[in-house]
Amino acid sequence: MATVGQKFPDFNLEACVSLEHGKEFRQISLENQLKSGNWQVIFFWPKDFTFVCPTEIKSFNDAYNDFKDRDAELLGASTDTAFVHLAWRQNHSDLRDLKFPMLADAAKRLSGELGILTSDDQVALRATYIIDPEGIIRWVNINDLNVGRNIQETLRVLDALQTDELCPCDWKKGDEVLQP
Repeated sequence: MATVGQKFPDFNLEACVSLEHGKEFRQISLENQLKSGNWQVIFFWPKDFTFVCPTEIKSFNDAYNDFKDRDAELLGASTDTAFVHLAWRQNHSDLRDLKFPMLADAAKRLSGELGILTSDDQVALRATYIIDPEGIIRWVNINDLNVGRNIQETLRVLDALQTDELCPCDWKKGDEVLQP
């Protein structure tokens, strides 16, 4: 399993980026994402048209500007196709106005390289990665399929990583860092 300190695997995936006819899809690569000089927050969910997944996707979308304010690009991903992502967005009111791309890892290459596929039906676990501007994984969080993640914790960890300081347990932006 890919972990902290390792380079995030390169990818070039089709993504659903819009509901506007003729502009629904675009190719997104890690290489191009890193050219921005921003941090990357990439989160995976198991399957489209499920129950816990849209609650997480909506929560990430609600916090989109919080990530932008931290110079972080947000990308969502699953092993569904871009066409399934589009259909889900068209049919789920909480997903219509997403501000971030939904990556389609239908060939399961990226999720396979990351080691986050379930052993039974080969869907992605609920994995979240914070990747620094050089493409290095700085944080990984993986939840059981039945348990949604905490977006505020992702933001808290991103804040801590961006200080490049020693941050104690339960540290929040504005708190003192440790001075050894």
